[in-house]
Amino acid sequence: MHATAALRSVSRTPLIRFLGRRSVPQAIDHTPRPHPASPTGALPDSFAAYRVKAQQHGPLSRGSFVQGSIGRSSGSALGPVQPKQGEYFDRAELPPRFQRLPWSQAEIEAIETGGASLLA
Repeated sequence: MHATAALRSVSRTPLIRFLGRRSVPQAIDHTPRPHPASPTGALPDSFAAYRVKAQQHGPLSRGSFVQGSIGRSSGSALGPVQPKQGEYFDRAELPPRFQRLPWSQAEIEAIETGGASLLA
């Protein structure tokens, strides 16, 4: 017996039932409005004006860099990168009270056994 053929012959009725007829609103206002949480509360004059001021991982305007200039020089040619006062690049550079604590043998055993060694 072919189960799929038997299932296809049965008409499917949805389990959810809607009340009333489907109605589409006659008048929907699609005029652009600023977002309620917008800092300025106003729409930009044009997309080009927005793009000049917008930043997403750097400036979006093409005038800020020459086409093809990104990646042309090596990182060492850009100069040394030093952290500011009070900033650290690695956790090992922090004062000892902020560094990672070493694992104890009991903690290692508890992790390896999934916590079963704590109950034994």
